[in-house]
Parts: sequence; C-alpha cells; structure tokens
Amino acid sequence: MNPNALNRFSESKARLIAKEILESELKGKVDWENHAFEVRQKKTDKPLFTQPRLLAYLFAPSLHQTLSIGIADKIKEQCITMMNTPRYKTIVQVTIGQMKDQGVKITSRCLWDTTTDNYATVSFQNQHIWASAIVFAMYMD
Repeated sequence: MNPNALNRFSESKARLIAKEILESELKGKVDWENHAFEVRQKKTDKPLFTQPRLLAYLFAPSLHQTLSIGIADKIKEQCITMMNTPRYKTIVQVTIGQMKDQGVKITSRCLWDTTTDNYATVSFQNQHIWASAIVFAMYMD
C-alpha cells in the first residue's frame, strides 16, 4: 500500500519547517557582536559583564545537548502537524557544535523503501556555532 499524493512526505516542506525552527532557535544564542560588554572599573562592582544571558550561551556541551533535543522535538511536532502525513514515522536528528576551524561530516544509514521513504536536511552556522537538522520520514503500512 503506497501513500497517495496528498499524504506523501514533502522533502521541501520539511526542509522549510526545519530551517525556520533551527534559525529561530539558534539566532542570537551566541551572537557576541550585538552584545556590548561593560567592564566595571572598581573592584567593589560585582559583575564584570552586564550580560548574564550572554554568558549562559558560551559553548557548553550539556547546554547544547538540551537545546538540540528541544529543537528536534519542535521540528518533529511541526512536521507532523503541518504536513498531515499520519502514516509516516518521523524521526529528527539535530547536531550542534562549536566552530573551531575544523570540519565535520554527518552521515546516516538506514534501511528503507526508496519509493515511499524520504529525508530532508538543513544546516545553520554563524561564527561561533554550527547546527545540522535531518528529518527522516518512513512510511508505515
């Protein structure tokens, strides 16, 4: 039993959903250029930086692990509700890393039916972090 045209997974629609969520969640998280640090002159003034939110977004693997899970959940939820593909199993993988003058390759292997199953991938980067989101859709009989 194959999906009809109305209930088929749309790679382009999934890509748009994932890109919108990825960019909205990560934009400004580590945008140091738009935050001015105010260094205190006196020793009695406690905070060295007046932007505590900015300090929370310095690259910390545990923070980005939680963030990537949240982003993956949002992408999955939006794909399921907006695409109306009830017979598809949707799986989302989000990876976030720190920009450190090095490369990374993300691959995956899956056993599926090439006539019904599909995937969409999208990426985001700024000068401090990079992120990749992959949406897999597998048709369930």
